[in-house]
Formats: sequence, structure tokens, C-alpha cells
Amino acid sequence: MSGNITIEYPEFLANSLRMKGRDFENEMKITSLVKLYELGKLSSGTAAKVLGISRIDFLDLLAKYKVSSIGAFDINDINEDIANA
Repeated sequence: MSGNITIEYPEFLANSLRMKGRDFENEMKITSLVKLYELGKLSSGTAAKVLGISRIDFLDLLAKYKVSSIGAFDINDINEDIANA
């Protein structure tokens, strides 16, 4: 199953980013998935799958958007992961 989301935006918005049509749409898709990951609402694996890239490539992509690859975990979650490693 797949779905579509339609977002209306003024042309000047894409122009202000020096992007056209498909490039702007792709940027919106990527930034949405990065933000959902950052908020802890989406796993890196799921985001990567939606984008059609590997999980490692998605984690590398996070740096471009200045988002930590650790995600929205708090220090207790990280300490627990370390203890269980």
C-alpha cells in the first residue's frame, strides 16, 4: 500500500531555495523524514526504506541536516543500550 500527499506551495518558495519542481518535492520528502526521525517518531530504517536508500546512507544524510544520528533518545536510553551491548 502506498499513498500520496499533496502540498500546495507558492512557486517563490521553491525559487528561494534555487530548486525546481521535482527537486523541491524530493527535498520536502527528505526533510520531512529527517524531522520525523529527529522527533523520535520514525526509525532510521523506516526513513531509509521510504527514501529507497540504505540505513547507513540515511544516517550519513542526517549530518547534512545537522541532526544527530542518535535520534531523540534520552541519556537513560543510551546508557541502557551501552549496558546491553
